[in-house]
Amino acid sequence: MQVFQILKSKADDRVITVSPGSSVAAAAKLLSVRRIGSVVVSPDGAMPVGIVSERDIVRELGKSGDACLKYRVEAVMTRDVITCTKDQSAEEILETMTRGRFRHIPVMEDGRMVGLISIGDVVKARISELAMEKSALEGMVMGN
Repeated sequence: MQVFQILKSKADDRVITVSPGSSVAAAAKLLSVRRIGSVVVSPDGAMPVGIVSERDIVRELGKSGDACLKYRVEAVMTRDVITCTKDQSAEEILETMTRGRFRHIPVMEDGRMVGLISIGDVVKARISELAMEKSALEGMVMGN
């Protein structure tokens, strides 16, 4: 399965972003309200300059206490954002996410962000793919 197929299967394919100057408190509220694990940091909604996750916020809370809620997102975000393209395979993305120990990856096309997929999206796609393969193999064994 390819990334573009994963994006098509998502109920909501919008990418939620915050500006680098947004407060950590605003980002945390957005994560909570949207029930998501990360938000892309982008000045224009098209090019990611960072990503801030629940983990990033919790780590900073552990270091700095609640004073970090007033910090700008750019102070706590992960700066080296790894991205993918729509034509990459789910298996390749799963490997990249596992190796990098992150759970969200922006999807880029022609220099613009066109989606965001989570490790949950990729695992769901792989399970679906494996179920179809199993069904096909069972059909072959049964002579259908």
